[in-house]
Amino acid sequence: MPVKEYKDLALEKHSQWKGKIEVVSRVSLNNRDELALAYTPGVAFPCLEIEKQPDLSYLYTRRGNLVAVVTDGSAVLGLGDIGPEAAMPVMEGKCALLKAFGDVDAIPICIRSKNVDEIVNTVRLIAGSFGGINLEDISAPRCFEVERRLKECCDIPVFHDDQHGTAIVVLAALINALKLKKRAITDIKAVINGAGAAGTAIGNLLKKSGLKELVICDKKGIVGGDGSLRDAMEGADVFIGVSAANCVSADLIRLMNKEPIVFAMANPVPEIMPDVALKAGAYIVGTGRSDFPNQINNVLAFPGIFRGALDARAADITDEMGLAAAYAIAEYIPKAQLRPDYIIPDALDKNVATAVAKAVAMAVDS
Repeated sequence: MPVKEYKDLALEKHSQWKGKIEVVSRVSLNNRDELALAYTPGVAFPCLEIEKQPDLSYLYTRRGNLVAVVTDGSAVLGLGDIGPEAAMPVMEGKCALLKAFGDVDAIPICIRSKNVDEIVNTVRLIAGSFGGINLEDISAPRCFEVERRLKECCDIPVFHDDQHGTAIVVLAALINALKLKKRAITDIKAVINGAGAAGTAIGNLLKKSGLKELVICDKKGIVGGDGSLRDAMEGADVFIGVSAANCVSADLIRLMNKEPIVFAMANPVPEIMPDVALKAGAYIVGTGRSDFPNQINNVLAFPGIFRGALDARAADITDEMGLAAAYAIAEYIPKAQLRPDYIIPDALDKNVATAVAKAVAMAVDS
């Protein structure tokens, strides 16, 4: 569908929907007895029990299945710093995905501040109403500090999906790509282009998975070293792009080792188009788009991660839980079914979240 048609249809639908989520009562309120149980006087009894033991809020309220999706609107999709109100459609979409794929209830919280102290304090003060916090579309480097401090002061899981969700799905795709290549992650060279939230988290998780040779680039070149992206690509086995459209040419792909793995995830236009990368010699190509094979999409990770964390009453989402999620996503596809154009499950397969949730909950218990 042409962009103009997408725009017109999206605006028409959003105006019709007037929001993608709503609050629906779980109780019947059709007579005085039902009203007395759900509200006064009956509601006083769970209130008094929770007063004595706050953790009973998980038993007597919806808190244990409720996630806050929090943003300051400073790094929204590919739109950048558009502000909290403008971020609301995306946050509602995230909430809708949590419900559809993980049966997790979620509320968008769009904060009118880019001050780290104010963001952290706002979330800290409302954390008692939720079972988890999903940070979303907060720009780097602020997002690192916000996440770190919230993990320190909150007793519920805090997860920055732009960082860790992306890293988990990239690792899952790479695990399966390397199965086809019959290569070990310890023996490859990988290049990440983009040193923001996603790129940093991808690099950290790949290192925890055994990757030894990693070069990260930003728009200035190799981070912490000399040379350009071109220098980094020479002799590389894997390229991972979380950067900008059309910044990788066919010539750069030809500098890589034979039949490289290319994950070009810039949206809506990738670093290199799949047909160009394949023609230049790439063996496996993944993007962030649904109209090409191997869509590397966070929806494969975060609904199941929160489902598992909430089910296990986890106090945090750890690296071990992230690794468990990545392997669950990868192993969802039987090895015999793997192909260069099928290394990652379909983003719309809701059974993936169930597999991820089970793996994450087991990682909490272990």
